[in-house]
Amino acid sequence: MSTTTRKPVVHHLDVKSHGTSAGDHKRNPGTELNLDWIDHIQANLSAVERRTKSLGGRRSVKKQWQAGWLLRAITCMDLTTLSGDDTPGRVRRLCAKAKNPVRRDILDALGMGDTSLTVGAVCVYHEMVPTAVEALKGADIPVAAVSTGFPHGLSPMTQRVKEIEASVKAGAKEIDIVITRGHVLTQNWRALYDEVARFRAACGEAHLKAILATGELATMRNVAKASMVAMMAGADFIKTSTGKESTNANLDVSLVMIRMIRAYLEETGYKIGYKPAGGISTAKDSLAYLVLMKEELGNDWLKPDLFRFGASSLLGDIERQLEHFVTGHYSADYRHPMA
Repeated sequence: MSTTTRKPVVHHLDVKSHGTSAGDHKRNPGTELNLDWIDHIQANLSAVERRTKSLGGRRSVKKQWQAGWLLRAITCMDLTTLSGDDTPGRVRRLCAKAKNPVRRDILDALGMGDTSLTVGAVCVYHEMVPTAVEALKGADIPVAAVSTGFPHGLSPMTQRVKEIEASVKAGAKEIDIVITRGHVLTQNWRALYDEVARFRAACGEAHLKAILATGELATMRNVAKASMVAMMAGADFIKTSTGKESTNANLDVSLVMIRMIRAYLEETGYKIGYKPAGGISTAKDSLAYLVLMKEELGNDWLKPDLFRFGASSLLGDIERQLEHFVTGHYSADYRHPMA
């Protein structure tokens, strides 16, 4: 298929993945548990829904601006495989895609052929961490490991802590932990705080992403409170879902969580990252999340040190949309394999 070379679609876009770099902000050390603050947190669902519905009613970005935003989305992606039939070969192929997420002919046609474009991280089970670390050697792409009895988080505490320590020792730079949902449903905020704080201590220098499994927390108010407690306990990121729940990431729950990030920043001065995960599979979806992050938190949250997509199929659709921008035609899905 022939392509036409275009001028660069993004000016001054740093498309290199920053991995776990703190950028210009300090890592969140956590705070004491403030139960008075937690008790006063509210969430107005109807107001949340009005705000998020306004995103879809606007005219979306088009042409070269859309291509630029989609390239940005790629740099903020945790390219993920969490299947029971994962093999070392599959993980190595995924890592190869992580290092070269868009076909070179497409980047050349976009005028971006001389850039170093990579995803934000590769996310795997602990068993596959050594394989991913080896496959990514020499690339500035961290390996993230799901841990602590993922996806349910109901294994013994000592076992969950050992999982974290083992993944860090194997080379994981980020650990995606799952909280005990029962602590939220019973309003046992001290137990939730102590749990996340213990996980954070086990991570050491590795960054901790706290998965709240929001689809299992019953109310938006619970989501808001759990978000705040996780940040108080030292989470570097808060994340919506494991991707295994019946309800995963959506704009409503995202707005609630990022408003808590904003409140925590205003109170403590520390910037916390956000990761929506599960069900985000189209380029159009990714644009809605990027717009929400920009409007609610600002440009700092359009970089991988503060924003990630948990995704397995999203990259394929983004690459397909970029090829459409270049050629004017939609290609078949098989032209954009994930691994």
